[in-house]
Amino acid sequence: MAEAPLMPKATAVWLVDNTSLTFEQIATFCKLHPLEVKAIADGESAQGIKGMDPITSGQLTRDELEKAQTDSNYKLKLAEAKVKVPTVKRRGPRYTPVSKRQDRPNAIRWLLRNHPELKDSQVIRLVGTTKTTIESIREGSHWNAANLTPMDPVTLGLCTQIALDMEVQKANRNRPQPEPGEAAESETLLSAADTQIAPGEEEEQRNEPVDAASVFSKFAPKSETPETEE
Repeated sequence: MAEAPLMPKATAVWLVDNTSLTFEQIATFCKLHPLEVKAIADGESAQGIKGMDPITSGQLTRDELEKAQTDSNYKLKLAEAKVKVPTVKRRGPRYTPVSKRQDRPNAIRWLLRNHPELKDSQVIRLVGTTKTTIESIREGSHWNAANLTPMDPVTLGLCTQIALDMEVQKANRNRPQPEPGEAAESETLLSAADTQIAPGEEEEQRNEPVDAASVFSKFAPKSETPETEE
């Protein structure tokens, strides 16, 4: 399939205004419909678009344009680009080396135990597994469930620490935050009334008699066995 020029509508506007090409020739070159080119010529479409010269931009040669204007059946050919723009590769499933694939279930077990807030899609991105494998390990129906040992995927080299931290932060950001009134009682401080002694109780403690013998007995040295008098 032939490639279309950059900014096809702007190129079509320039060709309509500055050449004698037919609507079919312009439509074929710009990958547009002939009726759309006719609408541009009639001023019904692309009114606010400024025309772009394909010769100046290096997408079309002047000789190619003259050939097309001489022969109405001639199809314009896009000039070869001097600079090749790299195509963006689509992200496929994460590749895991063969030597590390046997450690992947252990890493999944570690993630499920230490970070249960992670979604299955996040675990798949981190270690490159499938949803079926995650569910089997979570439910204990994995064929090697008895021998699985939780192991950090970062230590195993299945993902980076930065990637793991980002996924954990993303999962915590999406979790519902507890309401202020639902705080645990153990996390709240005791009130001043619970920590202070009532004035009446403090006065009673002061008026209680103190047994001096019981107090100083704690500081007295160990009694030695008295010598028997003859």
